[in-house]
Amino acid sequence: MDIEFNKNEDALKQLSFQLKTKLKKIYLGGGESRIKAQHAKGKLTARERIDYLIDDESEFLEVGAFAGEGMYKEYGGCPSGGVVTGIGYVKGRQCMIVANDATVKAGAWFPITAKKNLRAQEIAMENKLPIIYLVDSAGVFLPMQDEIFPDKEHFGRMFRNNAIMSSMGIIQISAVMGSCVAGGAYLPIMSDEAMIVDQTGSIFLAGSYLVKAAIGETIDNETLGGATTHSEISGVTDYKFANDQECLDAIRNIFDKIGDYDKAGYNRATPASPKLDEKEIYGLMPVDRVKPYDVMDIINRLVDNSEFEPYKDLYGQTLVCGLARIDGWAVGIVANQRKIVKSKKGEMQMGGVIYSDSADKAARFIMNCNQKKIPLVFLQDVSGFMVGSKSEHGGIIKDGAKMVNAMANSVVPKFTILIGNSYGAGNYAMCGKAYDPRLIYAWPTAQLAVMSGAAAANTLLQIQVASLKAKGEEITPEAEKELLDRITASYNEQLSPYYAAARLWVDGIIDPLETRKVISMGIEAANHAPIEKPFNVGVIQT
Repeated sequence: MDIEFNKNEDALKQLSFQLKTKLKKIYLGGGESRIKAQHAKGKLTARERIDYLIDDESEFLEVGAFAGEGMYKEYGGCPSGGVVTGIGYVKGRQCMIVANDATVKAGAWFPITAKKNLRAQEIAMENKLPIIYLVDSAGVFLPMQDEIFPDKEHFGRMFRNNAIMSSMGIIQISAVMGSCVAGGAYLPIMSDEAMIVDQTGSIFLAGSYLVKAAIGETIDNETLGGATTHSEISGVTDYKFANDQECLDAIRNIFDKIGDYDKAGYNRATPASPKLDEKEIYGLMPVDRVKPYDVMDIINRLVDNSEFEPYKDLYGQTLVCGLARIDGWAVGIVANQRKIVKSKKGEMQMGGVIYSDSADKAARFIMNCNQKKIPLVFLQDVSGFMVGSKSEHGGIIKDGAKMVNAMANSVVPKFTILIGNSYGAGNYAMCGKAYDPRLIYAWPTAQLAVMSGAAAANTLLQIQVASLKAKGEEITPEAEKELLDRITASYNEQLSPYYAAARLWVDGIIDPLETRKVISMGIEAANHAPIEKPFNVGVIQT
């Protein structure tokens, strides 16, 4: 190994360590004192409930762990969006789990909480996964009610989705293990089965204080909407349990008797590890993000037996396309090639840039994968499409549109991993969040923005300097440098994968060694949902 490899390895391992450190803090939710308060009430925390519910030694793929990170500081923050979501296994059956975290503002819904809940439901609907709700929430966070209550993608959309999922035959189980108030009270009844924990679970449209204010009735919350009331009088819930553990055991018993599901039929062989050492990825990803590298070195450490069947490998070389297996699943891979390559005309092409021939190749490859019913994996390290007169005259817009059209209309499931840059229209063409990847995760090395930090900062600087001069103000070189530094720092913060994950532009940030797990569990989930429409790209300029 050379010095460059060791330098890269140290840097990426440090980023991965920082990732794990951040996650440990997030896993504490509202903090240790609030966890103790939860335990004092005889309740498990959201993460403890999930750990108890899922099968022993099974994988759990968390979605949105960093949701809300660094946001809502004026309200003390909202770790993980106040809700834990992810794909797990219950009695061997893959399912989506949504668990309110009552240690974070009593499980109240912030705007990001709604977005995260809706993302969880979206994953369940796209993949026809059963969904389990572990409810423990004080309802809408009132100081921000105008940002969570009335719009299409707000709180109420969740109950619309409950109804749609029911009509789709998607199993929904609700367990009320704490508060379930106001509009949220509809959730258990819109699920297939509803259970409640005695003394800690409660369901009502309005609590005792609001009832007193509204109609003058004096009543305590337990009599108003506790477990005995809803299991013996109203019939709102189907089962009553003495504690969290009994309730979770009952959910496991239900899942133990669920029939098999119709399968999409994606091809899977016996899983195999890569022949090349996966850990070498740490040393192969350059610290300097403009430094070229061969993406095949990464791919060969992600795919089974390090075997890859390239498609048109001598044409359009700034995109690598080909077939492989990941944990046994057949996949079509589209990856940005970061090394400098020579085109068919003998011209040198910059790595990470999509040229006309690359876009043309990728479009055809995506069509082939749809024809063969092979899921697609996009590995993003893209600076964008090539610009300039030669590219424009060569029809880069037309060829780029062809690739975007094929990718957007793809009916096989798509999975996106941001391993490096994700800039501009390159993000779109390589299946960014706007193009419905079933899952989208980022490595700690990822950056996501319209353009690179240096390019954006200089552009913004020029705009601000021009604005000042238009007002008759002069700016000294020292003041200009100070302004550039301030702009650069602000923009670089927005480039961070943590900024993207906080806003759910990606489903999470992962250590590179978790990539195979994400893709494998994602395809397993997608296999629950047979393809229901033919592949059709519509009108394409040729």
